[in-house]
Amino acid sequence: MVIVLAFVAAAVVVAVAVSLFVRRHGESDRPEAGWSPTDEVFRDPGTDRTMRVWLDRVGGRHYVPDR
Repeated sequence: MVIVLAFVAAAVVVAVAVSLFVRRHGESDRPEAGWSPTDEVFRDPGTDRTMRVWLDRVGGRHYVPDR
């Protein structure tokens, strides 16, 4: 039982560590050429950053920190 709990605890620690370095779906450091900014701005509760929504030419949504 102790081994199972240790394994679960290690898995949680690894998952948290990885989540700090992996971008979320649609998140970018800066907008790409051809993206258009929208008026949609929100505060990301996970990182406490203000994010702006950008749209690409085919309607895809991208989230870029609003500076």
